[in-house]
Amino acid sequence: EEEVVAMAVPMHGRMIHSLSGEMSVQAYGKKGQCLYSIDRRKLNELLLNKAEETGKISLHFEHHLTRANLEENTLFFNAMSSAEGLGGEGEGGKKVKTDFVFGCDGAHSTVRCQMMRHGQLNYSQEYIPHGYKELTMPPNKAGGYTLSPNYLHIWPRQEFMMIALPNKDCSFTVTLFMPFDKFNSIETEEDLLEFFMNHFPNAVTHIGVEFLVKEYFHNPTGSLISVKCRPHCMHNSTLILGDAAHAVVPFYGQGMNAGFEDCLVYHDYLESFDNNLAKAAAQYNETRCEDAHAIAKLSKDNYEEMRSHVTSRFFLFRKYIDNALNRMFPRSFVPLYSMVAFSRIPYHEVEERNSQQRRLVSYSLSAVGLCSFGLGGYLLLRGCGWPPSKILFKLALLVVAYNVKEKVEDLLHIDI
Repeated sequence: EEEVVAMAVPMHGRMIHSLSGEMSVQAYGKKGQCLYSIDRRKLNELLLNKAEETGKISLHFEHHLTRANLEENTLFFNAMSSAEGLGGEGEGGKKVKTDFVFGCDGAHSTVRCQMMRHGQLNYSQEYIPHGYKELTMPPNKAGGYTLSPNYLHIWPRQEFMMIALPNKDCSFTVTLFMPFDKFNSIETEEDLLEFFMNHFPNAVTHIGVEFLVKEYFHNPTGSLISVKCRPHCMHNSTLILGDAAHAVVPFYGQGMNAGFEDCLVYHDYLESFDNNLAKAAAQYNETRCEDAHAIAKLSKDNYEEMRSHVTSRFFLFRKYIDNALNRMFPRSFVPLYSMVAFSRIPYHEVEERNSQQRRLVSYSLSAVGLCSFGLGGYLLLRGCGWPPSKILFKLALLVVAYNVKEKVEDLLHIDI
């Protein structure tokens, strides 16, 4: 853990960049709570090195899984390099017989595809109509950060957004998320600069015009996919984990975290079943599928929050109320973001608790609004010039407006 944290940059909250250039901070949680920005390649290398150091794991690179007979636990690989082998020769390359298969081969998993051929596996995938493009914000001339490094920087623009994550080398990894038709409308250097100057003028200064043009037209535009399937286990001898079981869009930063948590959950069951792989896999499958579907929905919903809600007064008001209730009832009332990012509460329970908490806040504010409205109205009717009566009326109007918004959202299943 210490080595991983040493490779990362802590982020204590969001730094919101308005169109006018003003910046405001929205803390993620309580003091001391933070997210970490880390280079995925370096993290992968560290984990591979640690696995190899155990002396119990053999690593084989450049082997592509082509198919599998999961009823017999037999895997077939195409070895790109003949210098290393996995076992006896078989049709299509290397053939491997094993006791248990863990499929951790990503959103386009071959193991999952083979499970679909061998049994009843329900599967769905969804590409959202927005894509992404990665850019880089280089260090400043002095070699330092151009922006404050301990925040996730967000440029929310309602329909689309741009974010910047700090790196240890004082650069930022910048990602632009927006509908594909927007990307398609930028065809020339003039189109690009006009778009950025209209929507992200301060970012242009930090990235640099030449560097922005070079990276934008060189780097590909990626797609964002969400994958759901059930079950995650087959024959109690094959188990898919991570993106192979539940690829999610990246807006909660929980994709890799959910994969790591898969391992923790499975490990807990292993300990409960005296290291019986099959029994642990069966129990894991009973509980984890629901969590995987929940984080997929939470991640998609958070895109709405990041690109538009973070600038809403209603959102900030609700966030203030949530934090106040959390301070008063730290165990009973936990804000949604804190439950997802700073707890081991199962994702499906997070959804349920958040729904209950939203109703509680809505009903409580209704009561406060009615009391404020009644008291303020009584004082005004009595001709009282008492200044708090006006404050009570303003509070009542704010609460009523908030509750109308909540009720419309619940009725129409939309976000305002």
